[in-house]
Amino acid sequence: MAARLLNTIEYIILLVAGFALKTGLSEVEAYRYLNTYGAIALCEKHYDIMHTLSVDDNIDTLRAYCQRKGGSI
Repeated sequence: MAARLLNTIEYIILLVAGFALKTGLSEVEAYRYLNTYGAIALCEKHYDIMHTLSVDDNIDTLRAYCQRKGGSI
């Protein structure tokens, strides 16, 4: 259980950092944006699937998800 939690946390950190780079936000801003629109919870819920896909695809998916929820980035 602890290993899965650690892996999930590390993967979310990777996605937040990648999202920040791709959008020009700081990592803190990227985290707040993703958390505001529910993308962090989505990553936690679907980690088992998401970590098997490419990071770039997941970042694009998170961006689209946030936009559907009202985000503008």
